[in-house]
Amino acid sequence: MNAGVDALKHFFDAVNRNDMQAIVRDFDPQIVRIEPEGFPTAGTYRGSAEVQEHVRTGRGTWAEGSCDPEKFLTKGDKVVVYLHAWVRMKGATDWTGGRFADGFVFRNGKITEYRSFGEREQALEWAGIHDEDLSSVARE
Repeated sequence: MNAGVDALKHFFDAVNRNDMQAIVRDFDPQIVRIEPEGFPTAGTYRGSAEVQEHVRTGRGTWAEGSCDPEKFLTKGDKVVVYLHAWVRMKGATDWTGGRFADGFVFRNGKITEYRSFGEREQALEWAGIHDEDLSSVARE
């Protein structure tokens, strides 16, 4: 799954530099993006153009900052990415952020599913990674 991890490093690098053309490089044309209730732009987004616009909208609220991967955990065709976001929103002086996780599904080298989770444990459950698995799950 190193190719998947490399694709996700590219994705988050592109998000951080606000390069919306580059983020879609590894998207399957039929990608599905799910952002849960309680998130600023909660909903389900389908297709690379709609997901690209969704990411553009979210990233467009930042004046500066980043969303940085801290750890990659893979199991089968799924990758869970532990993230740390630290941003200053447009029109704000204070910085805000937190730690959370995103989950991705890969098929034929492309991202087919992209989900966000407020709690890292939720992402692990979604991916089928259990506490006893953590020592044997592929990490980057």
